[in-house]
Amino acid sequence: MDLSHVLLYAIVPILVVMLAGYISGKKGIFTGDDAKKFNKVVLDYALPAALFVSIVQASREDLVKDIKLTIVSTVGIMACFMLVYFVFRMFKKNTGADAAVSALISGSPTIGFLGFAVLEPIFGTSPSVALVVAIVGIVVNAIGIPVGLSLMNASLEKQHPGTGSKESAWKPVLHALAQPVAWAPILAVVLVVCGLHWPAWASPSFDLIAKANASMAVFSAGITLAAIKITINWQAVLGSIMKMIVMPAVVLVIGLLAHMDPLNLKMLIVACALPPAFSGIIIADEYNTYVATGTSSLTLSVILFIGFCPLWIWITDMAINTFA
Repeated sequence: MDLSHVLLYAIVPILVVMLAGYISGKKGIFTGDDAKKFNKVVLDYALPAALFVSIVQASREDLVKDIKLTIVSTVGIMACFMLVYFVFRMFKKNTGADAAVSALISGSPTIGFLGFAVLEPIFGTSPSVALVVAIVGIVVNAIGIPVGLSLMNASLEKQHPGTGSKESAWKPVLHALAQPVAWAPILAVVLVVCGLHWPAWASPSFDLIAKANASMAVFSAGITLAAIKITINWQAVLGSIMKMIVMPAVVLVIGLLAHMDPLNLKMLIVACALPPAFSGIIIADEYNTYVATGTSSLTLSVILFIGFCPLWIWITDMAINTFA
């Protein structure tokens, strides 16, 4: 794949829009609270609409072909999620809650905010791109976040008895699945499996809000970065290494061993090379746990992504040509 195409059509536009959001945040035009509202529009309306209308146009054959994608995504991402948790748990200064936030940040790609913005300019607009975004999004939101919250609550309860949540372990899972970003793609998959035809005239009603997804998400990310204090330390660097190097490498190996479809594997690797999940920062801020280091790791990873995105595409191409 042409490196200049990746840079000009995927990386540069993101940087320009993110910079616009960052400058707006620094000038006080928009605040961190505004960014949260923009994020809600993205996660509750724009992204679900984009996922639904893209997936519902796929065929049963497409879904069957993507079974390996689902398995590799789940195993690879969650293996890295738990690896980040245990690595950061080993450090004496870190509590279990700190390690859980580290996993929610450095063990999860920000697929909801940058997925379409990065993948579509590189791989085109197709149901396959939407399926990758949807599957990785479901793994991150419906599996990763509940697991991370459970680990965090268990640690907080141990440190301060009576402060942690003792609710059912299934409640975070059900809450995650109740969000539009989770049930919308699942509903689309069900419709495709049942063979129900989606009329072409219905898509424009979803397209208008769906088109706001990438631009609003990236602009909001810039505002968020402007609203937080950045302090680079060795744990922030380690978190970036775990996210930008270890996760794509692990998923690439698993994908090659599973003999994944080459195009699906390339899209999945790019998705896994995305910067850390912004949702982890939101959770860290809500619990006032590991905020500074987690935010610093996120910022550093955003910068590193400029180089690692084309690098991982090149590495994946080389690996596929060598081992396929």
